Amino acid sequence: MTLYQPFLDYAIALLQERLDLQPYPIPTGFKSKSAIVGKGKNENEVLTTSYAYQSPKLRQIRAAHVQGGSALQVLNFVIFPHLNYDLPFFGGDLVTLPGGHLIALDMQPLFHDDLSYQAKYSQPIMPIFEAYQRHLPWGGDFPEEAKQFFSPAFLWTRPKENEAVETHVFGAFQEYLRAYLDFVDLAEPVTDPEYLAEIKAAQLRYLHYRAEKDPARGMFNRFYGSEWTEEYIHGFLFDLERKLANPN
Repeated sequence: MTLYQPFLDYAIALLQERLDLQPYPIPTGFKSKSAIVGKGKNENEVLTTSYAYQSPKLRQIRAAHVQGGSALQVLNFVIFPHLNYDLPFFGGDLVTLPGGHLIALDMQPLFHDDLSYQAKYSQPIMPIFEAYQRHLPWGGDFPEEAKQFFSPAFLWTRPKENEAVETHVFGAFQEYLRAYLDFVDLAEPVTDPEYLAEIKAAQLRYLHYRAEKDPARGMFNRFYGSEWTEEYIHGFLFDLERKLANPN
C-alpha cells in the first residue's frame, strides 16, 4: 500500500457516509495514466489515478493520486463548492519526494481579509490547527502571491519521517475533512445577487491562480507530455471556466 492510499480511502468512505455523493464526470483519458521513467535499475512506473464526485452543495470533489515508488507519492485532494454557497475550498496537497515530505492542508477562504468570513470558517478550526502545529512545525516560506489564498489555519509543514505522515498528518487530514463537512451541513444557499457575483469572482480568481501555478505541471509534463498535462489541468483539475462556458 502506498503512503497516501489510507488518506484517499478514509476520505471517500467519509464522503459516502456524510453526503449524498454522486459521480462527477472525468474526461476520457484521465481516470488512469501511467508512464515508465528512468532507465536500467532506476526504471520505475508512475501511475496517476483520478477520482471525482459531486453532491448537492459541492460542485466537484476530486483527487489525483500519483504513485511512483518510494521516491514519489502525491495525493492532491480538493473540494470546490457550488457557486451559490460561500463555503471555502478544502485543499490537501500531500507530496513525498526524495528529499522528504511537503504537506499543505487548509480550508482556503474565498475572502481572505474579511473578518466576518474568518470568524465563520477559520476561527472554528484554529484549535485543530494549533493541536497539530505542535507536531508539525511551519514549513517555511511560500510565495507571497499565494498568501491571499490561505487561511490562518493553513497547516504547511515538511516532516522528514514517514511516521509523522502516517500519524500526525493523517490525523490532521481526518479532522480538517470532518470539520469541513460540518460546515457543509450548516451551509445555506446564497441568494443575494451581489454576493453571488463576489463568490463567482473569488472562485475564478483562485482557479486561475492554481491552474497557472500548478506545482505538478513540470512533473506531469515529464511523465505524460505537455498536451495531456494542460488538458488535465484545465479540463479536469481546475475545470470551472470550461463548465461555465459549456454548462452541458
